[in-house]
Amino acid sequence: MELIADFLQDASFSAIAAIGFSAISNPPRQAYLYCAIIAAAGHSCRFLLMDIPGLGMHIVPATLLASLLIGVLAVLLSPRGRVPAETFLFPSLLPMIPGIYAYKAFGGLVMCLYSRGEDAFNHYFYLFSYNGLTCFFILLAMAVGATAPIFFMKKISFQATRREPSPER
Repeated sequence: MELIADFLQDASFSAIAAIGFSAISNPPRQAYLYCAIIAAAGHSCRFLLMDIPGLGMHIVPATLLASLLIGVLAVLLSPRGRVPAETFLFPSLLPMIPGIYAYKAFGGLVMCLYSRGEDAFNHYFYLFSYNGLTCFFILLAMAVGATAPIFFMKKISFQATRREPSPER
């Protein structure tokens, strides 16, 4: 029961964040709902892949699969919203940015510079490298996973904003 509550909370917060991020780029009004739905689906997918007992996937492959889902949904819903897939894609991905890993990597780097002994330096360098590499690979997984559907589904993604030709009179 707790997993369901956490799942709904995760979906809600990521949907709210996606609406806020999409407001920055000033899309059409109908795009806000699509961004919220896509972000909630993607972030919740990653949450479930990481937290389901027995599955417990690492954050990097879970992010790759969630980003693929976000990319596919953005491409498939872009003709309905009559906007490019990127309009849905980027705000929906932003809630998955690994801010805590970047913060910890930077903190580890700063502590490396201020450490006096070799043991302390090695510990903080480990924290810097682990968190920095995790952050990098999460961002890489997000970029690859989100853009792959645009290239694999070219017909849908590149014709989403085209109008049907009107019959000649």
